[in-house]
Amino acid sequence: MEIRSSSFFIILIIFVSTAIQAKADSVYCSNPASRCYGKYIQCPYECPSTSYENRKAKVCHVNCDSPVCKSHCKHRKPNCNSPGSACYDPRFIGGDGIVFYFHGKSNEHFSLVSDTSLQINGRFIGHRPAGRTRDFTWIQALGILFNSHSISLEATKAATWNSEVDHLKFSYNGEELVVPEGALSSWYSPEKEVKVERVAKKNSVIVTLKDTAEIIVNVVPVTKEDDRVHHYKVPPDDCFAHLEVQFTFFSLSPNVDGVLGRTYRPDFENPAKPGVAMPVVGGEDKYRTTSLLSSDCSTCLFSPETHSNQETTSQTEILTLDCTRGASAGYGIVCKK
Repeated sequence: MEIRSSSFFIILIIFVSTAIQAKADSVYCSNPASRCYGKYIQCPYECPSTSYENRKAKVCHVNCDSPVCKSHCKHRKPNCNSPGSACYDPRFIGGDGIVFYFHGKSNEHFSLVSDTSLQINGRFIGHRPAGRTRDFTWIQALGILFNSHSISLEATKAATWNSEVDHLKFSYNGEELVVPEGALSSWYSPEKEVKVERVAKKNSVIVTLKDTAEIIVNVVPVTKEDDRVHHYKVPPDDCFAHLEVQFTFFSLSPNVDGVLGRTYRPDFENPAKPGVAMPVVGGEDKYRTTSLLSSDCSTCLFSPETHSNQETTSQTEILTLDCTRGASAGYGIVCKK
């Protein structure tokens, strides 16, 4: 009887596992430049879907640029302790994995990433308490130039923080963009090159630039505890709502520049001093732009005219896929089983 019982449970486990896998999403890597191009990668049974309404749940993630064409589970929120992040006041972790701080200056704009077909700027906010020689700063907005389009997202000013209020404001090609509140609410550009998806009902989104980048954004305030620990001396009329950001890039050139972008160069040597508690790097004059959506810094490379408009996946190829959703995370097409 014990043998039969054990066999029964083994069969049941196999059946349940097979049933879950049958319902799991799979991701088709559609970018010819990616290492996993042309492959269908199935999501694991621990996280069979690429999206959940519960922002705390892990979702299926596939990096089609990885040499290992496998899926894994991850949280859909910025990881401020991994490469490509820009958080706090502000602390960056470069593509080389090295932590550094770039303070910039309050109410000015700086090139974070600059490549021939992609420009990402940050607007810095902050203040300078009496007796200090520099501003405390945070990233309040991102301005993105992608091919011939422009996108911006910013944290709106608030005297006090209320998590029940959405503090995100968007624009697309100079016009205000409304992304309805609610988890999994999405907006696509007319050409399907840009996707903005809410990860939570308010204050958290993922911006996907087709086959180019994924940007996960949270809006957070400077808390009273932050103020106490770091002695920011935050004024009573502003909680300095700002962005926590996690960048993932899929097609940067070897010459990419910008405060963060340069750390993705194959030959980059980080000037941040090892062993220093807060390694600060400068370069404000090199990376300063005149506005959030300008590419006029002395090191900016953005030139949409040089970008090829060739489609990465032919229309015929897309039509043969049994897919019910659009591009996911900038690198593939999600197919439902």
